[in-house]
Amino acid sequence: MNVSIVGSGYVGTTVAACLADLGHDVRNIEIDEDIVETINAGQAPIHESGLQERIAEHAGSRLRATTDYDAVRETDVTFLCLPTPQADDGSLDLAPMRAGAESLGRALAATDGDHLVVVKSTVLPGTTEEVVGPILESESGTAIGDGIEIAMNPEFLRMGTAVRDFLEPDKVVLGTASEGAAATLRELYAPVLEREATDLVETDVREAELIKYANNAFLATKVSLVNELGNIAKEYGADAYEVLEAVGLDDRISERFMRSGLGWGGSCFPKDVNALRAGAREQGYDPELLDATVAVNDAQPRRLVDLLAEHVAIEGARIAVLGLSFKPGTDDVRKSRALDVIDYLRERGADVVAYDPVAIENVRPDYPEIEYADSAEDALTDADGAVVATAWPEFDECTFEGMARSVVVDGRRTDVDADALDVYEGLTW
Repeated sequence: MNVSIVGSGYVGTTVAACLADLGHDVRNIEIDEDIVETINAGQAPIHESGLQERIAEHAGSRLRATTDYDAVRETDVTFLCLPTPQADDGSLDLAPMRAGAESLGRALAATDGDHLVVVKSTVLPGTTEEVVGPILESESGTAIGDGIEIAMNPEFLRMGTAVRDFLEPDKVVLGTASEGAAATLRELYAPVLEREATDLVETDVREAELIKYANNAFLATKVSLVNELGNIAKEYGADAYEVLEAVGLDDRISERFMRSGLGWGGSCFPKDVNALRAGAREQGYDPELLDATVAVNDAQPRRLVDLLAEHVAIEGARIAVLGLSFKPGTDDVRKSRALDVIDYLRERGADVVAYDPVAIENVRPDYPEIEYADSAEDALTDADGAVVATAWPEFDECTFEGMARSVVVDGRRTDVDADALDVYEGLTW
């Protein structure tokens, strides 16, 4: 099929490359000329496992990037993969979505034939039909259902495994208002839907919008509950990992997302949970459980620094922070718990030296005053203490040699030889 993707951020770039990999002809529309040039040169603008190879293979043939919205006229389906920034109160700023829909509508005004517009950005229920739809109608001069169809197809892409998540998903959710739109999306996803392990969920647009939020809110709440249980286990001198491993054997609960520690970050869980909380309050409902979910998560970085302070006089101490990205396998540092740890360390007067395999340059502009190391070993040299903030596999190999005193507080349960250290503390074990 001929497909256009509006937006070349994390989601848009991954979706474009993966659809090209499935055999579709894809036009990626992006206002940032540097990103357009990067993609057309066969380079991935973000760090994501498996993405570079696919862009290199398909750029210039099945995958082409452009700043020109007129490219949508050559396609049958357009995905809106635009950012929805978060305001201070947690609500979504739909300005980028509105602007993209306006430009798309104007481009579609000059086309004949049917066109399907699919919202893939995470938006609250009602946005597709009450915001995007009317803008498309106004700018294109075509009524929804009479030449233009709209649909909602939420993404469930985890950073670090996004390519695999797209090509081998647990589920594909299609929120449509017509059988024609549903049939088009089933055809688009046919290679993925052939997998026995992939479930197809067909529903209305509003339900599809809420499924993404419900999905992430459930997982975030599970992680915060696991961290709460981990904190309690720590107080009793029990190993939370042994406790939760047993709990995970209950098939009503499962073993996934049972790793207690520093908490969740990134672009999805924080933004989606906060947007759902803000949206619930707009509807007159007080989301107390989700408020508690966020409160538990936000407390973990300070708990880690408090634990370090039991063993190291932090003021004036050289403290190594291992890991900056919010999770391994990505260079994304949005809402990273590691940055909260750095903030608390600096509040207490620590001299921070940080290392991450891929994310340093994304942190340096906002934290120019801290020191950055070229390796974990360099970061640990002469350090008075160290914290593990991201579970990069290479940290499992750290011996923590060269430290002034080998005091390590681990927020991610790395596989280190604790007996060889002067002090080893797990955040929840």
